[in-house]
Amino acid sequence: MKINKTLRLASVAALCSLLILAACTAQKSGSAKTNNPEEKLGWKLGSQAYSFNRFTFADAIRKIDSCNLRYVEAFPGQKIGGGLQGNMGPDMDDATRKAVLAMLAAKNVKLVAFGVTGANNEAGWVKLFEFCKAMGIGTITSEPNEKDIPLLSKLADQYQINVAIHNHPNPSHYWNPDIILNAIKGQSNRIGACADIGHWTRSNLDPVECLKKLEGHVLHSHMKDLNEIGKNGHDVHWGEGVSNIKGVIAELKRQGFKGALSAEYEYNWLSNSQDIAASAVNFRRMVAETK
Repeated sequence: MKINKTLRLASVAALCSLLILAACTAQKSGSAKTNNPEEKLGWKLGSQAYSFNRFTFADAIRKIDSCNLRYVEAFPGQKIGGGLQGNMGPDMDDATRKAVLAMLAAKNVKLVAFGVTGANNEAGWVKLFEFCKAMGIGTITSEPNEKDIPLLSKLADQYQINVAIHNHPNPSHYWNPDIILNAIKGQSNRIGACADIGHWTRSNLDPVECLKKLEGHVLHSHMKDLNEIGKNGHDVHWGEGVSNIKGVIAELKRQGFKGALSAEYEYNWLSNSQDIAASAVNFRRMVAETK
């Protein structure tokens, strides 16, 4: 009986290893086989896990998968869940990092960005870049102190990881694209903008005009559509609000943008996966319709 039990456990362990390997293979090849129109443009449509900040990262992955999205931008401090202890971020140990990657692979969701985040000193930034390299993350979204930008330029080239400067609404420091352009002048091409469409709308800025100013420097986007212009606007399904998402799509196409776009739906917090799914359907229709 003891021998049979040992053999049974060994068989289960072997099966688990095969399932993880198969999931990893699916993750690497799955997105290339989709017929979604944005993929043909080199766009990776996914979601910011912050849309699901009332839940664990494991829950967020399941919800993103249910929205027919294959990419996620993680944010620091979210509980991992799924039987794993701790929070998302550079303090995760090696075993936890590998377990999170296996969790992602099992749902065929790829971790492409991390933020909005930053560090207080050079050691902290290096730790962040090392974490992102280990997790296969291609973009850090951040609102760094301008004095740190030359350091980030150097680290971005060294680690081959983009740093996309995010805009929160006015009066946050980077609310206006002119400020971002001035801050990144003369730095690596890997330092650019994370274009938050909704926050520009909250700041009474035209998202399409903002994108035009940032041409050649848009590395990532937080996609939102709002019900009204100004600080009181809240998220609605993309294409049904005032943020001119169709114009945003046309401008990104014109610029030849390549990169990830994160759905960040900061409304209807407890059941917004249906809103993100509807937004993704609308987005893909508009991408197909826009010349």
